[in-house]
Amino acid sequence: MTTTRVELDEPKCVASGQCALAAPDVFDQRDEDGVAVLLEEYPGEELLHDARQAEAVCPAAAIRLVQR
Repeated sequence: MTTTRVELDEPKCVASGQCALAAPDVFDQRDEDGVAVLLEEYPGEELLHDARQAEAVCPAAAIRLVQR
């Protein structure tokens, strides 16, 4: 069984909010500065498409999906 892990490089985040829009069950944003917050490090199959979209649209390339 392959498990996909989401990695968020928080210092690279530019607070665009694209990840939270693409995958609201995987990402959120901090109220004080808009920086992304990872909600699901190991998203289930039903969230993987959205997580991949978030990775693709992140303008800072701060999101990476890793197969384990």
